[in-house]
Amino acid sequence: MKQQRIFPGVILLGFGAYFYLQQAHIILFSEFFTWPTLLMIVGIAFLAQGYVGKDYEAILPGTILVGFGLHFHLVNRMPVWPDHMGVFVLILALGFLLRYQKTGTGMFQGGLFLVLSILMLFSDQTAGWLGFLGGQLGSIVSLWPFVLILIGAFLLFFKRK
Repeated sequence: MKQQRIFPGVILLGFGAYFYLQQAHIILFSEFFTWPTLLMIVGIAFLAQGYVGKDYEAILPGTILVGFGLHFHLVNRMPVWPDHMGVFVLILALGFLLRYQKTGTGMFQGGLFLVLSILMLFSDQTAGWLGFLGGQLGSIVSLWPFVLILIGAFLLFFKRK
């Protein structure tokens, strides 16, 4: 049974704590008074609704919001954290895979986004691994957006039996 009071309860608790700590001028939390923290609060509310309230469709937006908020916090604080588009795709993949764990749907999308994020994050290393292609690698790398478009069009317009 889905409990609909969890999401607004967590939102109100999170925002209340956020604004109280901001008004109290507690120096320990001063660097967290930014919009990524608000993203994370809303994401945590979605995740609580998804896991505690058994509304498993809320897991995907919760993971996305918490992941994006965490990324924006870490990208300027940790030099090893990648500031790359592949991180966003990896967060999407994680959301689909976590939702698949509870609903049984979204494995294909999660796997597809996971492979795409790995290719994006490690594109420099992939180019080195594929060095045996020589000059042909440049033409292959420039065509990958069109490959994605073709796969997307195939999935949208051709029905499987």
